[in-house]
Amino acid sequence: MAESAPRRRARVRAPELTGKGGWLNTGGRELTLAGLRGKCVVLDFWTFCCVNCLHVLDELRELERKHRDTLVVIGVHSPKFVHEAEHRAVADAVERYGVQHPVLDDPDLATWKQYAVRAWPTLVVVDPEGYVVAQHAGEGHVHAIERLVTELEAEHAAKGTLRRGDGPYVAPEPEPTNLRFPGKAVLLPSGNFLVSDTTRHQLVELAADGESVVRRIGSGARGFADGPAGTAAFNEPQGLALLDDSCVVVADTVNHALRCLDPESGRVTTLAGTGNQWMRGAPDAGPAREVDLSSPWDVARWQGKVWIAMAGVHQLWTYDPADRTVSVAAGTTDEGLVDGPAAEAWFAQPSGLAATADRLWLADSETSALRWVDHDGVVRTAVGTGLFDFGHRDGAAGQALLQHPLGVTALPDGSVAVCDTYNHALRRYDPATGEVTTLATDLREPSGAVLAGDDIVVVESARHRLTRLGLPREAVGADAGRSVSAAVEVAPGGLRLDVVLRVPAGQKLDTRYGPATRLLVSASPPELLLAGEGAGTGLVRTLELNPAVPEGVLHVCATAASCDDEPSAEYPACRVHRQDWDVPVTLTESGAGRLPLVAAGWGA
Repeated sequence: MAESAPRRRARVRAPELTGKGGWLNTGGRELTLAGLRGKCVVLDFWTFCCVNCLHVLDELRELERKHRDTLVVIGVHSPKFVHEAEHRAVADAVERYGVQHPVLDDPDLATWKQYAVRAWPTLVVVDPEGYVVAQHAGEGHVHAIERLVTELEAEHAAKGTLRRGDGPYVAPEPEPTNLRFPGKAVLLPSGNFLVSDTTRHQLVELAADGESVVRRIGSGARGFADGPAGTAAFNEPQGLALLDDSCVVVADTVNHALRCLDPESGRVTTLAGTGNQWMRGAPDAGPAREVDLSSPWDVARWQGKVWIAMAGVHQLWTYDPADRTVSVAAGTTDEGLVDGPAAEAWFAQPSGLAATADRLWLADSETSALRWVDHDGVVRTAVGTGLFDFGHRDGAAGQALLQHPLGVTALPDGSVAVCDTYNHALRRYDPATGEVTTLATDLREPSGAVLAGDDIVVVESARHRLTRLGLPREAVGADAGRSVSAAVEVAPGGLRLDVVLRVPAGQKLDTRYGPATRLLVSASPPELLLAGEGAGTGLVRTLELNPAVPEGVLHVCATAASCDDEPSAEYPACRVHRQDWDVPVTLTESGAGRLPLVAAGWGA
């Protein structure tokens, strides 16, 4: 995220490694620098949201391989987002990105502060005697570090202070799931789903049920090779888009390339990229197979071209299938949130794309923003304000908050669904009203979604599966599920709000991952409510009405998640039900003290 010139330091003893989250990839063993004496140590201060940090992970692989008996790389995970401070999320990221060295989980930034780190990523070199000898911020420094490690090996071999042998890395046990941290999905003309199985470096075709494996494409090993399904190789593929019946475009992220899968034959070819990462000063336009790319994360077809979310350089590029060229379409490579003409706009790791007739929507992950490009090439922002503004808040788009979204899906009514990844939620933005709402929670790191009829199928990445949800009626173009009632006389002070629902026959509430219901209450004017506003999981709530406000409107939104009640089904079909009410109320001393609302259409 930031760069500075490397500096060789005087002999300063390296502070010990401490982190409240503990250690990963060590087989349960706690490591100390004292216990690593005799080894060259590289500390990699990273956080898993940061694409520059992911670049460094890839840069370090060859260094680790060449110096595996003298060098120990230790990742020090130092979070930016709230979600990144969760130990489970760090463990997931370590597996997701194939980190094959010990990782210290430091949610409170204790070790970060001890080493006076200021930027993600930062690399610190510690010599075999435990002294800090160099520090580098940013990416692209591994060649300099390798020269230094080679010098340290020779120096300390001569002194007798170099210790050779295996390092402390212990590989975790593999998990037997059909998918492993899938990234994106696309609906094929056959009705099957194609999923990027990112951690296993494959594409997986699933049947229309979203569960049964039809075939796998790719060898399953990191690589960059064209050919038939069994021998072609990918490297952490992500985005998918149908170009035509004979080509699904694949954003082959760590290969810095676009690939083409022929869904009939299973053959893979390369459309764009050289396999090398684009660096400042390199060409950014020209024949597609001759221009370097940088971590393409998603792709979408719009205006006759394939648009590319080029996360690694904070830009949008295009691939023109007619003349097989690539070029920059928007963004300056500066990281941030700046709207305006495409050539002047700033992005921050664009990671999800969705095209409609008049807009290209994008999930701008590091600014926790939903943005779009219009037909005139102007970039605008719907939700989001900057690199460090994030959270989970519904309401007017100007005040709403997301947390590192990775996917966006256009809905039939002109609204968009946002995979709000670090909030584990599916959100909806409606351009007609300017409002942001929550469609579903308790998803685990949703990273992409695709429409299938009146349902939306979400790539629930950290649960290694596709999850089917029913869309609310308003999102599929039918009448909105919002009820407006006649004015109700209620008493000032305490008012008991009861939402009554019946689960449809043959289903049960989905409580596998927490509460299955959610209730959101607000009022117009806001001063009507002294207490009881906001979101919660129970469908019964006591509101306190302000006696100084004689009338107003209560806005109530109830959602419930249910699944088919079939004990033999390992992955039952699940859906989200929703109902909205606008209830005009008049405060009178003789008014009711209870307000029951019945969720119509949820059951017989």
